[in-house]
Amino acid sequence: MKFKLRRVIAILIVVAAVLTVVGCGKQPVRLPSEQKGVVINGAGATFPYPIYAKWANEYKELTGVRINYQSIGSGGGVQQIKAGTVDFGASDAPLTAEELDQSGLLQFPMVMGGVVPVVNIKGIKPGDLRMSPEILASIYLGKITKWNDPAIRRENPNLSLPDKSITVVHRADGSGTTWIFTNYLDKISKEWHSKVGFGKAVDWPVGIGGKGNEGVSAYVQRVEGAIGYVEYAYALQNRMTHVKLKNKSGNYVEPSIASFQAAAAGADWENAPGYYVVLTDQPGKDSWPITGASYIIIHKKQKNAEKAKAMLEFFDWSYRHGGGMAKALNYVPMPKAVVDLVEERWKRDLKANGKAIWP
Repeated sequence: MKFKLRRVIAILIVVAAVLTVVGCGKQPVRLPSEQKGVVINGAGATFPYPIYAKWANEYKELTGVRINYQSIGSGGGVQQIKAGTVDFGASDAPLTAEELDQSGLLQFPMVMGGVVPVVNIKGIKPGDLRMSPEILASIYLGKITKWNDPAIRRENPNLSLPDKSITVVHRADGSGTTWIFTNYLDKISKEWHSKVGFGKAVDWPVGIGGKGNEGVSAYVQRVEGAIGYVEYAYALQNRMTHVKLKNKSGNYVEPSIASFQAAAAGADWENAPGYYVVLTDQPGKDSWPITGASYIIIHKKQKNAEKAKAMLEFFDWSYRHGGGMAKALNYVPMPKAVVDLVEERWKRDLKANGKAIWP
């Protein structure tokens, strides 16, 4: 009798929460179907970890469904979903349509954000230091080695720059953040293109490696004179000093929700095979030049229909009710038109035992 009473009370609490949302003029939460105790395992990109962790915590409070997401880097996430050791992988480096087809996978964009160069220079505050694409590439090529190099001083005539060696920090693991960062360098520097190229892991000309956005952040904060690249939320949370970057239109811009949105404004998601969209070095006076999307990767053929539906319901809830949380952490939510495209693809392509899973 007591068990039944507790169950009734729990159901009434969830219903009350839904009615509260409806009363606020928002879309009602899609209630999970018999999912109590379900654990969904994912692994991959560190870039979106702050928002995935927030969504997972809020969703568990609402539904009891636990999302266990391991922030191990995009390379590890792709390996684990291909091996079938997780329910979903996450990567900031989109797989090509051919790669997806070869492994029977489906990918879709979950959220967008920015990668930002961060520095540790005494007396320099966030946004003080201006940097051109050429200077950034030259630093990572090991050609500019001092903070008072004439090229940097010409870009920043009003700053007092020290005669201090530059310590270059990069990712040590296979990383979608690295894919976005090196994709940008590959576009703006012919020398980088010919000597290094881009990918989740590259043969770095100079520097020391840190594991994850967390590892790069820690190195930059610890080493005076260091420069690294991290996802914007990590830079903010750790009060790091970001640079202003000169974009394709020749304007120095700050990383922000608005500048990430400006970079993503022209993205053609509908006609991109496998949603393979790259947002680096986009035109527009307000565009942040190192913007990227983060992707979820799942198998088209699911073994467990109920668990697969529980997973999709979490993603649907995150899309439709997690936008405010994403913005609070300085991510860009996916536009509703893109969400609708993605969920139509779920209906068409995702199956368990030959039957559609969604909705």
